[in-house]
Amino acid sequence: MQAYSGWFRAAVLISAMAATVVAQSAPPTKPKRARTTPSVSQQDVKDLRDLVSAQQQQLEAQRQQMDAIKSQLQQVLEATQQANASAQKVQSSAEQAQNTATQAQQSATEAERLADQASANAVEAKTALSIVNGKNQDENKKISELRDVLSRFRFNGDIRIRGESFFQDCAACLDRNRARVRVRFGVDGKLSEDFVGGLVLATGSLGDPTSTNTTLSNFFNRHTIGLDRGYVTYNPTAHKWLALTGGKFAYTWNRTHVTGDPDINPEGFSEKFSWDLKTPLIKNVSFTLLQTLFNEVTAGTDSYVLGGQVAGRVQIGPLTSTPSFMLMKWNNPDSILQASAFATQATTTTGNLPIPGEGPGCAKGAGLPSTPPCAFSPNGMTNSTFTDAGGKPHFWSQFFYADVILNNQIKTGMSRLPLNLVLEYENNLSAKDHPLDAAGAVLTNLGKQSHTYLADISLGQVKNKNDIQIGYAWLREEQDAALASFAESDQRAPTNILQNRFYALWKLRQNTQASYTFWYGRSLNSDLQHAVLAAGTTPGEVEPHLRRMQFDLIYTF
Repeated sequence: MQAYSGWFRAAVLISAMAATVVAQSAPPTKPKRARTTPSVSQQDVKDLRDLVSAQQQQLEAQRQQMDAIKSQLQQVLEATQQANASAQKVQSSAEQAQNTATQAQQSATEAERLADQASANAVEAKTALSIVNGKNQDENKKISELRDVLSRFRFNGDIRIRGESFFQDCAACLDRNRARVRVRFGVDGKLSEDFVGGLVLATGSLGDPTSTNTTLSNFFNRHTIGLDRGYVTYNPTAHKWLALTGGKFAYTWNRTHVTGDPDINPEGFSEKFSWDLKTPLIKNVSFTLLQTLFNEVTAGTDSYVLGGQVAGRVQIGPLTSTPSFMLMKWNNPDSILQASAFATQATTTTGNLPIPGEGPGCAKGAGLPSTPPCAFSPNGMTNSTFTDAGGKPHFWSQFFYADVILNNQIKTGMSRLPLNLVLEYENNLSAKDHPLDAAGAVLTNLGKQSHTYLADISLGQVKNKNDIQIGYAWLREEQDAALASFAESDQRAPTNILQNRFYALWKLRQNTQASYTFWYGRSLNSDLQHAVLAAGTTPGEVEPHLRRMQFDLIYTF
């Protein structure tokens, strides 16, 4: 009320002051009867100012109170809004929780149903698993048995790439260069506790047992692969000293290329008896018997070889020596001179159409047939032969080898560089005196052509990576010292030769080897029948040496 009374008093004073100002500023008029007007004093103005100032202070205080109330109301409003928002959120959460609870109840019901179904499935699965486990056990047993069988076998073989060149100094001689490949693949292993066996497939002409090489030629045609070995050996665990072998097998006796090419795998049977000893000097003693078959006929005399060898191993300080002595008798060898077209793989003619064979065909020579039946000798027939009154060829000599080999290795103090020395003397005990000359006449001034001498010396070995071996071999083999049909295929001629061989081998990797071989040889006696001579060389003349170089890369597995 004080505020309103103050405002009322101020209004009265303001009205009075306004009337005074109007009266003073009005134009003069006619004089009228004077009226009585209250006058405003200085004191009134001051009072009015004080009153206005007091009112303004009160208004400012009220405004501040109003601002404080407004701020409190704003805080209350914000708190209310937050409370409403929280309430809405709580309500939403409650609704969501209700929905989640409903869904959880539904899921629990579904889970219970699925659990019942899973329990039923588990029973079925357990039954099926039992069946599967039973089958798996049977399968595992079969796999284990198969693994046991396969673990008893071993795959092996090799691939050899060869570059080869021939040079001979004669007017009609032509240089020759060719590339060859040899592939062999085999498997061997234990057939049981007492039996081992194996087979090997190899490239090469079916009509040439002395070589498994095949020449890269013939317009990219495929190359022949044949059975090179197939054998079974009885080697009982209770009697390790005994080994009985049958089939087509690798040599079971000590030998060199003097009595047979390294690529030949004889056919027939072999019995070996070997005992390791613990004496200071003799470390092993062995005996080997052999019966090999080289021609079976339906009606007539079969051809076969009977032989035996005694060998040992002696150790004296750094020297290890393996001496051996062998007797080998060839029975009915004349069948070799009457071989069929199949055996020689010769070209035959049916009607007017020639049927080419892939082998070397008939061996050529004076008095020898040029068409089958003919002489079988893949590298040339150099033995002395004659023809009987019925036109049938025969060997001048029979063949009964007596062969002595002394194989030595001496330790040099460097394990990778042993010194190796092989000495051999072979004599054909059934050789006949006075062989035939080129014209078929008897040479009364010559005795038996029955002797072979071999010396081979080398340094090193090729067992481990980067091993190196270098060596030299000298061979002198007379005409009838051995059967030409089965002699070394790489030398100048099968027999009646003087041969030098230089060689070097390098083990590039554990399964890869490089080698170089230089053959330098000539026919020993050009006067003899079937002597292999360079074109233009006459009987009695010394034949120029044939130079043959071989570069080999061999991968084994």
